[in-house]
Amino acid sequence: MAYDIKDIKLAPEGEKKIRWVQQHMPVLETIKKQFEEEQPFKGLTIASCLHLEPKTINLGLTLQAGGAEVVMTGCNPLSTQDDATAAGAKMGLNMYGWTGQSNEEYYEQLNKVLDYEPDIVIDDGADLIFMIHKQRPELLEKLRGGCEETTTGIHRLKAMHDDGALKMPVIAVNDSYMKYLFDNRYGTGQSTFDSIMGTTNSVIAGQTVVTCGYGWCGRGIAMRASGLGANVIVTEVDPIRALEAKMDGYRVMPVRKAVMEADFVITATGNKDI
Repeated sequence: MAYDIKDIKLAPEGEKKIRWVQQHMPVLETIKKQFEEEQPFKGLTIASCLHLEPKTINLGLTLQAGGAEVVMTGCNPLSTQDDATAAGAKMGLNMYGWTGQSNEEYYEQLNKVLDYEPDIVIDDGADLIFMIHKQRPELLEKLRGGCEETTTGIHRLKAMHDDGALKMPVIAVNDSYMKYLFDNRYGTGQSTFDSIMGTTNSVIAGQTVVTCGYGWCGRGIAMRASGLGANVIVTEVDPIRALEAKMDGYRVMPVRKAVMEADFVITATGNKDI
């Protein structure tokens, strides 16, 4: 394996976190055992651009168990956990990325990942797929396809498809029931306030929380904010979703007005003019 990370010596702490998530991801562990027997990715290279943390490293290890050479980089330098990337490298994954990369360093790492000439790509935000089309089109001949996790990334790829510019098959993971009904709604809703309370040491009850966007992530954020006792305001340009937020019991108003009352503003959309 190869790597370009913060510090390989951080691996022991990262390994503890990965072992813990493995104990709490039984479905993925079942798939991993199946992959070990069937080797569906033997001889293939899988490149991913994801949030680099213990759960995604565990995904990489699962693909590796299926016979793949796995190379991973981060889709957001602010979310990369350096101990997890170090552990992933120790466990045989090709790891690229560290916390706090500059914009230039971020794109350098994307290019390093693409130097492996992947057969399959796993993307979060579509930066990797976009770079293949714009800067590394020679890779398209070998690529079998990819998948995109996020709403924003899917919007980018659908726009490329509509323009006739998308030259590879892509699975829209975010369109699956398990993704938007559970991860977007419940996962994003809970983790957002876990981060806010841990960062600010604030009580949410009595605060005014503005949720920008009322898709599945926005729904989950509004629901959790309300459950914690917040006064929730939703901003949304889609009239149907705005009406839905109103019927769910939230105040709805333009963002310019909402921020005047806000204690916290949370963006939950990739759309413009929210």
